[in-house]
Amino acid sequence: MIVDSHVHIWDLARAEYPWLGPGMAPLDRSIDFAEVAPLLRERGIGGAVLVQASDEAADTQVMLDAAAEHPEVLGVVAWSPLDEAATLAADLERFAELPVVGIRNLVHEHPREWLDRAAVREGFAVLAASGLPLDFPTATHHAIADVVRLGAHHPDLRIVLDHLGKPPIGGTRDERDEWRSLISAAALNPRTVAKVSGLYAATGALDSWTIDLVRPFVEDALEIFGPDRLLYGGDWPIAVLAGGYARTWDSMSDILAPLAADERDAILGGTAQRVYALPAPA
Repeated sequence: MIVDSHVHIWDLARAEYPWLGPGMAPLDRSIDFAEVAPLLRERGIGGAVLVQASDEAADTQVMLDAAAEHPEVLGVVAWSPLDEAATLAADLERFAELPVVGIRNLVHEHPREWLDRAAVREGFAVLAASGLPLDFPTATHHAIADVVRLGAHHPDLRIVLDHLGKPPIGGTRDERDEWRSLISAAALNPRTVAKVSGLYAATGALDSWTIDLVRPFVEDALEIFGPDRLLYGGDWPIAVLAGGYARTWDSMSDILAPLAADERDAILGGTAQRVYALPAPA
């Protein structure tokens, strides 16, 4: 089964998304799962994981309601405050009865020293003990260093690095070498995996990427992590700003085409099913 491990939805009437606004048109509106479901079906994608888009409980409830309505939603990467260990522990207990498969905070919107606060470290320890993975978003590839540091401080924490850590697609060779060095360091932690998702131009218009610019970064990730530690994600609906879901899916299909069938199967579903302990689709 093909699984899209990175899909967003949001409801502006129920939750706040401060990063949205007129500059994000045409996404500055409520977007539900019914809008992306046909795109997934057309490509033979049988399951999806909804991923947190706001640091508030209301966003999580939006996703959980969608999961209850749509059997294709196999799991939810929810929000719970990593800097409030008691609340996090209570949420994790409640989430055990729900299709919550991971936790994410918008850590890239905090100062980098936020990760080193005692309260946050306590939260990471609680999450590590639960066994649920942490999805880790980055604003630029430089923040992959934080993933390395986090893994060293919490060796039992399972980490899912979103979007290959935002590689410098369209950047210089030195920038690519820096990204490769950082992601290689992250991959030394066997509990860290990465999503092949959101691979767009790092500067300028989001849709100014080409398949030839993206391909080297995916090939590097394959060499460094191997297919059993990579997960495909379509990054809907941000993909709309990057040329559309069809364009990103077609490019990834082309890049992965030379792989053996079992390697493609891992990236396109098997790794996500294992990492997130997903159920079979209804």
